[in-house]
Amino acid sequence: MSLGLPTHLVGREAELAVLRDAIAQLRTGTGGVVLVEGEPGIGKSSLVAAAAAAGQESGCTVLHGTADQAAHPLPLRLLCDCLEITQRANDARRAEMLRFARAERPDLLVSSAVHAAMIEMLLTLVEEDCATAPTMMVLDDVQWADDASLDVCRRLASTAAHLPLLLVLSFRPVPRGSGMRQLRAALRGHATTTISLGPLGPDAIRDLLSDVAGAPPGPALVELAAQASGNPLYVRELVESLVREGVVTVGERADLRETSLCTVRRSLAAALDSRLSFVRADALDMLRVAALLGREFAVGEVAAVLGRSTIDISDDLQEAVAAGILVDAGQRVAFRHPLIRQALYDGMPTALRVALHQDAARALDGIGGVEPQRVAQQLLESGRVGDRWARRWLARTAPVLAVRAPRLAAELLDRELEHGVADQRDRAALSAALAQILVGAGEYENAAGRARQALAVSGEPADRGRMYWVLARALFSGGDNDAAVATLDQALEEDLPDAWRARLLGSLAMFQRAGSGALEAADATARRALEIGESAGDTFAIAYALTDLWLTHSVQRQHLSALDCVNRALETLNATDDHVDLRCYALHARIFTLQNLSRWSDAEAALREARQFLLDDDRTDDARFSVTAAVLTYWLGQWDDTLAELESVDQSVSAMTYRGLRERGPMWLWHGLAALIAVRRDDRAAAEGHLRAGLRQPPVTVADRENTDFLLFARALSAEQKGDPHLALSHLGGLLTREPGEMTLIHQWLPTVVRLALAVDDDSAAAAALAACRAEAATEQVPARATAAADWCTGLYERDPAPLRSAMEHYRAVGVPVELAGTLEDLAVVLVEHGITGESKRMIGEALDLYGGFGAVWDIRRAEARLRRYGIRSGVRGARTKRPAHGWDALTTTEHKIALLVAAGNSTSDIAQSMFLTRRTTQTHISHILAKLGLRSRVEIAREAFNRDPAAIPTDL
Repeated sequence: MSLGLPTHLVGREAELAVLRDAIAQLRTGTGGVVLVEGEPGIGKSSLVAAAAAAGQESGCTVLHGTADQAAHPLPLRLLCDCLEITQRANDARRAEMLRFARAERPDLLVSSAVHAAMIEMLLTLVEEDCATAPTMMVLDDVQWADDASLDVCRRLASTAAHLPLLLVLSFRPVPRGSGMRQLRAALRGHATTTISLGPLGPDAIRDLLSDVAGAPPGPALVELAAQASGNPLYVRELVESLVREGVVTVGERADLRETSLCTVRRSLAAALDSRLSFVRADALDMLRVAALLGREFAVGEVAAVLGRSTIDISDDLQEAVAAGILVDAGQRVAFRHPLIRQALYDGMPTALRVALHQDAARALDGIGGVEPQRVAQQLLESGRVGDRWARRWLARTAPVLAVRAPRLAAELLDRELEHGVADQRDRAALSAALAQILVGAGEYENAAGRARQALAVSGEPADRGRMYWVLARALFSGGDNDAAVATLDQALEEDLPDAWRARLLGSLAMFQRAGSGALEAADATARRALEIGESAGDTFAIAYALTDLWLTHSVQRQHLSALDCVNRALETLNATDDHVDLRCYALHARIFTLQNLSRWSDAEAALREARQFLLDDDRTDDARFSVTAAVLTYWLGQWDDTLAELESVDQSVSAMTYRGLRERGPMWLWHGLAALIAVRRDDRAAAEGHLRAGLRQPPVTVADRENTDFLLFARALSAEQKGDPHLALSHLGGLLTREPGEMTLIHQWLPTVVRLALAVDDDSAAAAALAACRAEAATEQVPARATAAADWCTGLYERDPAPLRSAMEHYRAVGVPVELAGTLEDLAVVLVEHGITGESKRMIGEALDLYGGFGAVWDIRRAEARLRRYGIRSGVRGARTKRPAHGWDALTTTEHKIALLVAAGNSTSDIAQSMFLTRRTTQTHISHILAKLGLRSRVEIAREAFNRDPAAIPTDL
């Protein structure tokens, strides 16, 4: 609770303590400067007023003045008010100064000579007050002070440390005129303490709500108050307004009545009306239009909707920024508080808002480079359906909108279709677009229904081809592979354009392989699709067929041929800006193949290239690339980065599905990777949670099965960890063979199968694993990962150091530390069995160091136990230091880089772009940094970085 503090000081205990400490120092004769900075309504005036009261209680002379935004003819008005020049006419010195300032020589009043004389008088008066008693000067809203007053503040600051003078200056971040900038620069040093008032935290907001409402707040009131973004003034005014309106009930808890949203919004608008009353009418009109566009907007968007130029609205924008209503947001402008935007928005009549949203949609559509989702949002907010322009725009834009904002597109499309669309072609186009979105959202049955509706009313061959394509996808994703293939067979019986015939054949090849593993049939169908696609000159069909061939080559371990196919697909797609999803799929495929070829550094470069493409296309939060990046960083031993990638993923079906191209595999990979790292780090609770979630849905198709291998391996290691190697081996039994057409890279798990089989004296299982791995290696077009794994298995099974050394040298050369660590561990065991103790110690020492770098504490324990049987103890290379859980040294390499970039003032988007991460992953890293450092904001990260090593902070990206 608020610990007895007045309502206006709830949540400001720490800041008030800083001021009280300064007052205590003042009582000892030591002065200084305290700067209190914060946005309007954040509590500056309340805090400095409380400080002034504390100063009076301690026996100090307290002088208090507030600058006014309005211009005044009297120079040095702020200082004159503070020193009571105008109020204490009975004081001879002050009366003389007032007469001098008001002398009937206006030409001199503005001259430098008069200013200089007045300044000297004021400084002398302050020194006299200080000679009488410790003096505290509190100056509020300094941002509005005239330059002469600011000059006096600079002069006072330079002498405060040598006098019993405490100078407390309160100001907003904006406006920042030259006088304020000079003052800030001059105040560096001079025993200056800065208090930056940020928003109140959740606990302080609850305390404030309790004090204002008279009872602890209920959940609805807390949720509404969160819109104030921690601004205490807005919270108070909002709650007081709601109480007056009778919208809040007060009993054991204070909460909103079951009332209409419009009643709450009217109260909200009324609560903040006074906050906007000082803004000029033109600026207020501009702000109302800006409120239509959302929390953030581009200046050009507002100008377009108003029908004015950017130059015409620049003064209005600057006024709104100076008033603290708007803030800079990079290349956009944003409302500082959602409440202000809501008050502006709700202050307009409903009919006007609807019309303005419609006009805004048309205006935004006319601006080059505006994202279609911005237009769609305006159409959605208007609430109107049946508008001919809107329907035609939606039909034309739906394919792009479905990729960039699927939920928004689905709501608009569904609304229009439910209203009724008379034009059959429009209805077919809208139904087909909605069906495609529903596939991506995992609503397969609904998607199939919409696709069938579209087919029922469409006679255009090209449209029918597209609808068959979507229907087949919905059926396959819904688990009915036979129906999907039958749909494609039916479609191919119709007289469709060659481009759509080729695309449908591409889908058929995908389903033949993924559904039943019919690899030869899939390969033949893909080649036919490629032939027809090339004849038709259809970019999508050509690239789609090439990705099908990439898949069949990859299954056959012809990785060079697979790489050629995917490179050709990307070259084809590079000739167009369309087909973003297919290009993403091809980029994924390329990364996968480079890993299979043991070209790990090239795979990392390919990931950076892929993410640059996503950045350029404004798709920086593509969840599928986070999963791909997680797999890559797992094998590279960067497990903290792996977990950050996984934590950043929205685990919704739509985010985790390859829209129209591939299956649900990322979900199994997500849980499998997370479980595997948790097992190896001995985080058993997390491992069990991921294993339960991942194993809840059994695989159905071949494509499902090939994405579950990480999950199955994690389950096996978990069983071994619990002391049941027989159960672990049985869990891995399914990885000894591949089903027809299955991609699964079983070779990456087979060395563990050999190790476990030998540990339980199951020679037949060990021999079967070795044979399977050798078979994998034999099919490789060029020796790569499977060949190295076969050497590893051979060395283990035959207890021969030579092939183990060969595998070790391969993993060391290509730079894949996870597999290197496992090989080193097994090599150490085989070496000590041959009596080669010295080399064994070196090998196990290096393995343990690698495991320590991954945080693989369970692997360390297992490896130490295996070698301990032969008298080999860990520690021969010295103790391995464990990264601490908290503090600067707890940061990973990636987190350290991001912390420095945060300190340099870079935004989340800028950091993501410079480090080839998604915005979500970057924000996840920042959250980890805050938790490890025990901090609450990016500002505190910056302060910590500057305190530790300012030279390390980059000056630019």
